[in-house]
Amino acid sequence: MTTKSEKPKLIFVYNADSGLKNTLMDSAHKMFSPKTYPCKLCDLTYHALGEKKAWKRYRKNAKAEMKFLHADEFQQLYKSKFRPAFELPVVLVEDQYKLELLLSNKALDDINDLQTLINRIEGYLEKHST
Repeated sequence: MTTKSEKPKLIFVYNADSGLKNTLMDSAHKMFSPKTYPCKLCDLTYHALGEKKAWKRYRKNAKAEMKFLHADEFQQLYKSKFRPAFELPVVLVEDQYKLELLLSNKALDDINDLQTLINRIEGYLEKHST
């Protein structure tokens, strides 16, 4: 947990790997077979042409520090210490000692639109703000 004077640190981990090839394959998958795309977090925050404007606007004004990682980047940064504990995608809260689950893979699957995602994040931030 963060101290009262610090902004909460949220880590968004996508169920997709980084790199141009993966990005192109993911975009094609989203366009041609969206119901089978394995990353609900990607689906909520991006469309085929890039980041959704409402999400970008929210991120820029959020009351939290936000870090966005692909699955391979998360694995590299946090080694294998945390990866087996979380089924991706997830939203995590980071403090200097641990990672806590804010939104699980299953919770994200139950979110049907971007505004609901934002409301869930804001609900957490309101409970944990100064």
